[in-house]
Amino acid sequence: MVALGADGLDRLEAVGRFWRAVHGRRVPADARLTAQQRRRLRRMLQAVDGHHKGASYREIAEAIFGPERVADAPWKTSALRDATIDLVKDGLALIAGGYRSLLRKRRRS
Repeated sequence: MVALGADGLDRLEAVGRFWRAVHGRRVPADARLTAQQRRRLRRMLQAVDGHHKGASYREIAEAIFGPERVADAPWKTSALRDATIDLVKDGLALIAGGYRSLLRKRRRS
């Protein structure tokens, strides 16, 4: 049984992808996320992992962007500092339940 509510089309697509995988058929590429979104999600998870291990924002930024890029600008006014803080904040929101939005395609109303 597949519930056909607001997310019905996404569920049907997921069932089709699952069926193809189970039967050894070629599974089409998942178009829900762009390459840029995948990179940002990976960075969010890296940032949250560092945050949970007690790393400073600067240490997280160095791990994600490289120490050379972080050292190029004063840290307190660095765009990388702001980006790192946003990655941690957005990653924590994903972990708190926001990940469900990744499962939905954006559709025009």
